Amino acid sequence: MEVKLLLTPIQLAEILLQKSTVIIDTRPSQEYAVSHIPGAVNINEIFTYLASSTSFGLSSLQSDFADLFGAAGISGTEQIVIYEDAMNSGYGQSCRGYFLLKYLGCSHVSILHGGYKAWLAAQMPTTTEIPHQERKIFSLNINSSILVTTEQMLQALDNPEIIKLDVRDYDEWIGASSSPYGVDFCPRKGRIPGSVWIEWYRMMIPNSEISMFRPVEEILEICQSVGITPESTVYVYCFKGSRAANTLIALKEAGIKDVRNYFSSWNEWSRDFSLPIDALFLP
Repeated sequence: MEVKLLLTPIQLAEILLQKSTVIIDTRPSQEYAVSHIPGAVNINEIFTYLASSTSFGLSSLQSDFADLFGAAGISGTEQIVIYEDAMNSGYGQSCRGYFLLKYLGCSHVSILHGGYKAWLAAQMPTTTEIPHQERKIFSLNINSSILVTTEQMLQALDNPEIIKLDVRDYDEWIGASSSPYGVDFCPRKGRIPGSVWIEWYRMMIPNSEISMFRPVEEILEICQSVGITPESTVYVYCFKGSRAANTLIALKEAGIKDVRNYFSSWNEWSRDFSLPIDALFLP
């Protein structure tokens, strides 16, 4: 059976009737405690974890999340649905979770389109009850084809066939800030040489009460403005692979076949002073 990537609240409610479904809430624990979707487990580390693309870093990423998911009662074989509060305010954390699960080898993963706000707007049930989950062994089946390492990004700099897509906020793109967490959170400001820029917010319908992705034709039009076509190979990056994952979902939904996430993104690139950057582009 084909797994639908983006689910409406009604579709999720129907899926919840299946006993093998796991719901993951990526929000901070204090928000989860106030209310959440019945049966949802809370794994905020999906958003907060800072990854490294070295061999050691990727090995740690794999073992750390295998332990987190296993502790939450997830084996990786279930139908998994993941959500955040709102898709324009959580820096793409549900999409980051989707990407992590797919990278680790889960095949049945979906995202609640519009997040928890869409669930509430649809007047679906909520709870404060925290489910008891028995620990399981989470099985790894790594899909490295969707993740870009720093070494692979470096090798791609002189390859015009690979589009390097920066989706960070404007102040990061122009080199006024190093991250969403503070102007000087990272030691260097700027961007990866040869990058093109589409701010991640643009992939979502503007001024919408419930933030959702734009229609396919609008996403393709935005992509074409920077030379991205359905046949392009795109390496997308942000600060830590979260906004990049949000954009990866949008591009995949629009039919762009080869989109990969530079998951460690600017947080790793900027800290290695041997790597080139295009610095400070203040207007």
